[in-house]
Amino acid sequence: MTRLRTTAMALAGTAAMFALSAAPAQAAPGDVTTTCASTVTPVGYVDVNWGYSASCSNQNLAPNIKQIKQLTGLPVGTVVEACGSTYYPAGWVATASYYSGGCVAFPNGGFNNNAWTLKRVS
Repeated sequence: MTRLRTTAMALAGTAAMFALSAAPAQAAPGDVTTTCASTVTPVGYVDVNWGYSASCSNQNLAPNIKQIKQLTGLPVGTVVEACGSTYYPAGWVATASYYSGGCVAFPNGGFNNNAWTLKRVS
């Protein structure tokens, strides 16, 4: 299952590589975009999935692309699943933590909790 998810992420990442230099300024609340892992996740976004793409030039096959989700503007009460590889924005609280194969951001990361269920509270 992890290989299938990684392959899907690689294909999605390859298709989206032309717009990867930064998160789009006009992103709507809830929009998800793919970027190279070396790009800092912008304020108001969280990482939601990690994968591999040859187009982000990583030679050791470590996760090198990530999908990020725009949280700014989502209504109070919204629940989002996010990777623990970035901090969540103010106004959000973690209601649960768990392990997700899609949130493995580092090789040999083990099976420790690496994801959160987040809820917008303000």
